[in-house]
Amino acid sequence: MKKKIVPILIFICLCPNWILAQNRQKTIHVEIANHWKKTKTDEPIVLKINDLKINFKIKSASVWSNNTEIPSQLDDLNNDQAPDEIAFLVNLPARDKKKIKIIFSNKKSDKQYPSRVYAEMLLRGKKGKHMPIQSITTFGTSNIYSLLHHHGPAFESELVAYRIYFDKKQTVDLYGKFNKGFEIKESQFYPTDEQLARGFGDDVLRVGSSCGLGTLKGWNGEKATHIEPVKTRTERILAYGPIRTVVEVEVRDWKYQGSELNMINRYTLYGGHRDVLVETFFKEPLKQEIFCTGVEDIKGSVSFSDHKGLIGCWGRDWPVNDTIKYTKETVGLATCIPQKYIIDERKDKANYLYTIGKKGTKYFQYHITFTSMKETFGYKTSEEWFKYIQEWKEELKHPFSVKLQ
Repeated sequence: MKKKIVPILIFICLCPNWILAQNRQKTIHVEIANHWKKTKTDEPIVLKINDLKINFKIKSASVWSNNTEIPSQLDDLNNDQAPDEIAFLVNLPARDKKKIKIIFSNKKSDKQYPSRVYAEMLLRGKKGKHMPIQSITTFGTSNIYSLLHHHGPAFESELVAYRIYFDKKQTVDLYGKFNKGFEIKESQFYPTDEQLARGFGDDVLRVGSSCGLGTLKGWNGEKATHIEPVKTRTERILAYGPIRTVVEVEVRDWKYQGSELNMINRYTLYGGHRDVLVETFFKEPLKQEIFCTGVEDIKGSVSFSDHKGLIGCWGRDWPVNDTIKYTKETVGLATCIPQKYIIDERKDKANYLYTIGKKGTKYFQYHITFTSMKETFGYKTSEEWFKYIQEWKEELKHPFSVKLQ
């Protein structure tokens, strides 16, 4: 009789641990506060998973304000099959705060939220049947610019769309919209005549050899230079939404100013935003290297600078070489750089620039934004645009505070 009881007791003792191992959760409470004088909508909140001390493999999460769920996403940014960050968007009136509950689980969830962003990268195929890809790496001497439809990854929010060229320029190029909504999946950055007749937007900027909008460039003392020579070049999409899309450009062994740099430029676009966070990561601390970024000097443009990291312009030009089918586009551009990275303010033939760098750092970041005058929801004059970008800079200086409870 005793021999039968012992196995049963062992099973009873082990059963709770087995159940716990199969279904684990941890709840985190945070307080989000808007200390600024203005209401903010769609403010990005990003928490690093490592800071939360969760001792199981996270496979899903949900974010709650009282009894209302806030759409969120978990992102694996270093490709180790584990989430590194959780991101969500919060609205808060001025001088207000909100308590948020986040539940992490080791169980997968099939819950889907309406997407606020879209991203794609396509290999060209016959008869428009292009192949979606997530990442591509080539030797630095390879030229696959024309093998990629829209020449690199394209990504959008409801307001604007961007693409990044896969070549030595690595230029950020722009797609302006008449109306809020998503267009890239259908138009693939090149709308048909029928789509244009339905009110689709289109390419609004001819970037040429410029820095376009906020593209990081080298600096030779007189002008911006391209990212070459490099051993390999990679472009990838790390996150497809629903809250944000994250796109990266990586180069290995960039021979630059006496160094061989391994560098990643990361572009993050959130739902409800026209601006993009640009981050640059280096494998080794910088020495005396100097880079530059800013905005293109559009033909006939007027510019604005606060001489403290904010540079913008407003101009009108043809976006492509075809001046018969296409009309001139009027756009406003702006780049906002934290002053601690700035070395000097410069102008070359193609760009309004700041030179940037910081000895010993492995990271810097700045923001870019634009408007197209065709927008029914945007800005119609240079005065309106320059007023807006000054307000935008002030808003960037007042992110929500996040405090773990």
